[in-house]
Formats: sequence, C-alpha cells, structure tokens
Amino acid sequence: MRFGELLHLWRDRLAPADAGFPATTSRRAPGLRREELAQLAGLSVDYVLRLEQGRATNPSAQVVRALARALQVSREERDQLYVAAGLLPPQDGTISAHVPPGVQRLVSRLGDVPIGVYTADWTLAWWNDLWAATMGDPAELDAARRNLARMLFTGGLPRVLHSTRADSLGPAIVADLQVAAARYPADGGLTRLVRELREASPEFARLWVESVPAEHTTDHKIIDHPEVGPIHLDCDILLVPGANLRIVTYTTAAGTPDATKLDMLRVTGGRSGMRAG
Repeated sequence: MRFGELLHLWRDRLAPADAGFPATTSRRAPGLRREELAQLAGLSVDYVLRLEQGRATNPSAQVVRALARALQVSREERDQLYVAAGLLPPQDGTISAHVPPGVQRLVSRLGDVPIGVYTADWTLAWWNDLWAATMGDPAELDAARRNLARMLFTGGLPRVLHSTRADSLGPAIVADLQVAAARYPADGGLTRLVRELREASPEFARLWVESVPAEHTTDHKIIDHPEVGPIHLDCDILLVPGANLRIVTYTTAAGTPDATKLDMLRVTGGRSGMRAG
C-alpha cells in the first residue's frame, strides 16, 4: 500500500476524541479531518492533501515521524509508514520518539493540565495545548531546542522563575542521559548532545564525570507567564515502562488563584484571547 493510502486509512481509523478533538454529529467521516491531522503533525493542510493524493513524494523522516505520532500508530505500523516513504525505519540501539497509542490516548484525556512527553534524551516529543499555552509553544522551536538538558545547561528554562528542586534537577537529568547512553550506544544524536554539553557547560561536565545517581521528585515551580503573571504549579514526572518515555505534568489545587489562571490559559491559548502540536 502506498504512503498516501496509509495516511488516509489510518486518519479515518483514528477517533477524534482519542486525538483530543470533540466528536460532533456534524462530522461526515468517522475519523480525523485532514486539517486536524495537519494540525497535530505541524504540517500544512495542502501538504497533507498532496501526500494523500500521491502528488507529494519523498517526505522527510521528520515528517513521517510527526505523522506517525499524530496518527497514533503502533511501532510496526510506524515502520510500515517509513518503508512506504522510501525510508529506513528507526533502528534498534537508537532513541525512539514514538509515543504509543495508549499513552497518547491517556494524555489526550488530561487536557485540563499541562502535559509534555519526553524521550530518553529529554527531547520533547508530544505536548497538549495547555502545555503550549503555559510554557510557550514548542512548535515555534526546532527539535534541538526542545531538549530539556540543552535548555537547562546552556540557556536556562524559559518562564521558570523559581524551582524548589533546582539543585537536584541537573544531577537527575545527567543521570538519565548516562542511562540512555548505556542503553542506546548507537544513537549519534545522543552522543553529539553529550559532547556538546560537556564542552559548553562546566557544570554538566562535572556531573558527567562524577556520575552520581539521582532521581526525580515532585517539584514546586513558579512559572512567569506573560499574560496571566506568576503561576504556582507542582511538577511531577511519570515513567512509561518499556517505551522509555517520561510524562511531565503541571498541576495546582482546585479553587486557587493559580487554578483560575490555568482556566484562563485553557480558554485563551495563552495569547491574549487567541488560541496550539
């Protein structure tokens, strides 16, 4: 089956609710609309149309990866999509940005809190609208700048005014990268990331050499939002066994001023009344 046929087939198969869209009676097709798939994958509607019709050929690995994630396909189907695009599927021994369908369904149903899903090297692979509204839209950044380790050790975390666990986050991130380096020895991207950070950050270089085990714990953060002001949030990290993914959530107690601010961002999208990955 050709690439465009797979896109159309799997788009029709995916229930809108599982992708975070309301299922209305006005829909003529059971699955996602073409514009919804384009939005989820960060592509233009015209490009998705041309891919489905076979008028656009040879999509890049980045495009295929984004479409596979948006369509919530299995690992085997993801590989099938790569082959149909004339590309080699991601190989064993390298970090995968694949977010399993069950994980996507889970996080899509938690739209009332900011959620981001990170890969083994702490690159943001998936996020919901409220994450983008609260933390800034990752779609405006290239993949390299979505890496938490790179932001933490070379530029700081945008919008984070205060963190109660700031001193423990760095060691925990470095420990995670060391585990990933041992698990994915063939991943060139991870190798380059570690080399870059060791050269750019004396702190990272020191932590890498010391190799001190560290773990993530609940963190209380103050986010400096340009529209609603400071927001006090609890940050928790949940592990996905087998997939080597980390789900990062930001929550606050109901009925508080901070909860009201999140409600406002949910409505406005964090852009002064305008509406997000």
